[in-house]
Amino acid sequence: MKNTKLFCFPYAGGSSVIYEKWRKELDPSIELIPIEYAGRGKRFSIFPYESINEMVEDASQYIQKHLDETTNYSFFGHSMGAIIAYELSHKLNELKYDTPLHIFFSGKIPPHITNNYKLIHALDDDEFKKELFKLGGTPIEVLENEILMNIYLPILRSDFKAVEKYVYREKISKLDCNLTILYGKDDILTLNKLEEWQQHTKKKCTFLEFSGGHFFISKHSDEIIKLINNTLVY
Repeated sequence: MKNTKLFCFPYAGGSSVIYEKWRKELDPSIELIPIEYAGRGKRFSIFPYESINEMVEDASQYIQKHLDETTNYSFFGHSMGAIIAYELSHKLNELKYDTPLHIFFSGKIPPHITNNYKLIHALDDDEFKKELFKLGGTPIEVLENEILMNIYLPILRSDFKAVEKYVYREKISKLDCNLTILYGKDDILTLNKLEEWQQHTKKKCTFLEFSGGHFFISKHSDEIIKLINNTLVY
């Protein structure tokens, strides 16, 4: 049995830390490799990205150093991270790398579907913070902390700008691996045509609903880790 490298892509404003707690519970055959975006964590001094393309290119250069013929690899991406995982899968295919063993797309409608939720990256600070609070990923204590917001608001704006300006371009071929689509029952961002994820793979597409809103993964981490173990260990 081959080991599997699991590359995990954070949501807008997130860092690799959000996946670190998974490490102890994942099967020993799964090597967790959380992706750290520019502008946060150990890469805090690097200026944040301007586009999804920049994120994909940066992640591609990093991931290629970890790929070899002795190990399978899989992707898990939540929200913005799902877009990056999707585009990166196609980029690696173009570079003649093997297709991921499996891809978990979480908290994201299919890339070819336009989200009707209003654009927020250009709102003034107060309105922008109100919208962040509605989405549920940023605690009110953080939003009301002026020092923290001075640090993280530019990062959040940059990420949301990249997501909101993302333009899907039709791919030459479909992905050649099974997909698992995870979504929150009350997530206002995944109300449209989730079933059309099936159009993006030649193989099986499984849909799993969880209680909660857009950031359901924080409350259901045990279930998600169990799902990953059951899917990747065989």
